[in-house]
Amino acid sequence: CGSHKPGHFLTAASWLAAHAREPRPRLVVATSGVTAPIARLAARRSRCPCLVFVHGLDIVAPQWLYQRLFWPAARGADHIVANSANTRELAVMRGADPEAVTIINPGVEWPRSLVDGASFRAHFDLGQAPLLLAVGRFAARKGLPEFTEHVLPRILSARPDARFVIIGDEASDAIRREHSVKARIEAAVARAGVAHAVRHLGTLEGALLDQAYAAADCHVFPLVPVEGDVEGFGMVAAEAASHGLWTVAFAEGGVADAVQHDVTGTLVARGDFEAFADAVSAVLDRDDEVQRRGRCREAARRHDWSRFDKELLETLDKLGIEGAAANDFEIASTRSRRL
Repeated sequence: CGSHKPGHFLTAASWLAAHAREPRPRLVVATSGVTAPIARLAARRSRCPCLVFVHGLDIVAPQWLYQRLFWPAARGADHIVANSANTRELAVMRGADPEAVTIINPGVEWPRSLVDGASFRAHFDLGQAPLLLAVGRFAARKGLPEFTEHVLPRILSARPDARFVIIGDEASDAIRREHSVKARIEAAVARAGVAHAVRHLGTLEGALLDQAYAAADCHVFPLVPVEGDVEGFGMVAAEAASHGLWTVAFAEGGVADAVQHDVTGTLVARGDFEAFADAVSAVLDRDDEVQRRGRCREAARRHDWSRFDKELLETLDKLGIEGAAANDFEIASTRSRRL
């Protein structure tokens, strides 16, 4: 609709839904629970099926509107696409028909070629130190304060030269509002006495982010349980794998769909800080980085967008949306990712 403001988007979407009769659509799609009520309206007026994508948080978010409007609308759709096995389980637990829920993991943009991380290390004066990397908008469920205080000191005791690089910042437009995670990370750094080993680089995108994945030795994803919040899939772990970077993560939320244990990363029992530190240290001690990156990258092809498109079209076929309608949807899906 040409606007990034939620209010403007929902207003424009509602207007389109109210007039979605000519030409009559074959299918109405809501890309999240927030737009499910609008999609249901459009589908009803057009007398066609409605499909809703759900991502985890739109099922468990504690806000009144989510529980009384958005999720009930999503739950009643003709078909639901969940982004992970965990999200599907949450949907079924909250009343969705198990037969109506399909799991389709999100896709990632596939790097055509791997870049050299040397320029990233030089740009940020990181030398040849072993690099641990965390990427993403700050949220309590990401577990960065807990990792900094309870895991990083254990790693540094074995590898004093290691450095922890954080890329990301506060999520100003997030659905779930919370106290500053950045302040909590800074407090954890001070308590643990690891300021010398932590670098917060803010938000990086494009070539610099690609270089960060190439420069790092291990991606850490120390998720923690947070009431009313959930990691629906773990996109950053899939992105790391597409760059050949190994992930160590707590087995929390939908991350098990994003990390193939012992193939693209290591899944650690939730809350076991010692095991997490041991897993990271094991990655740093391995001497097969080139081969490991190649195997990791090849295995990560399961998250390429072409696989997403194929599984989505198979789902549309089951709904009776086939032929030209399915092809049109594939083109629109591809275009939306490129914008």
